[in-house]
Amino acid sequence: MKNKQKWMTVVAASVLTLSLSAPTFAASGDFSDISKVPGHEKIESLKDRGFINGVTDDQFKPNQTINSAQGVQMIVKSFQLSLANFNFIKAPEAKDSYDNVKDNVWYSDAFIIAKLNGVDIPENVNPASKMTKEQFTTFVMQAMEKAGNLPMINIKPVDIKDDSKINPSYQGAIQRSLALDINTLDSKGNFDPKGDVTRAEAAVMIYNALEYMSKIKTPTIDPIPEPSPSPSPSDDSLDK
Repeated sequence: MKNKQKWMTVVAASVLTLSLSAPTFAASGDFSDISKVPGHEKIESLKDRGFINGVTDDQFKPNQTINSAQGVQMIVKSFQLSLANFNFIKAPEAKDSYDNVKDNVWYSDAFIIAKLNGVDIPENVNPASKMTKEQFTTFVMQAMEKAGNLPMINIKPVDIKDDSKINPSYQGAIQRSLALDINTLDSKGNFDPKGDVTRAEAAVMIYNALEYMSKIKTPTIDPIPEPSPSPSPSDDSLDK
């Protein structure tokens, strides 16, 4: 019975993972509407890697804002979050973690996977609500730190002119995103935390996070040196 239960759990996790991994856009061709968009090459890179898709085969609609469902789906796919390392008594459902996220719709699995991978999405999230810059930034940082198994870092906080508008619970993630060049302030030093996130802004942010992860290298450990002969009392190397 235990073996059967474990098998069913593995299958459930696999289904959730596979439902997000398959690209849903045309595999070739460039987006025709992003040539003048800052970071357009980053958007194309994510498309080519299967992490984002356009509104149509050849249009990305860079200035269109994203809602919570779209943002969470983009994060889960781009950071390749899954349930591969989890064991369940029963297959998880969206209603287990959220008040307003329906089961068995296109975004259900993304919300489940994000939550179980440490992305702290509020229980009362409305999938149709627009996602703000401070929310998306926080979710990206949490996903990146989980996917990359990144250590906590000490940073020097940046002076943000509109800091008073930032939700205090998001301040740490925003400061880390600025320190790691995942985000930048505007020309006046503002972050615009309550502003809606566009598809282009979201894609560039994710690209920058993935780029940071790719540059992290496992530190090499120098071999332990062979012990040298003990110097005589007159040897001046004792002072070195």
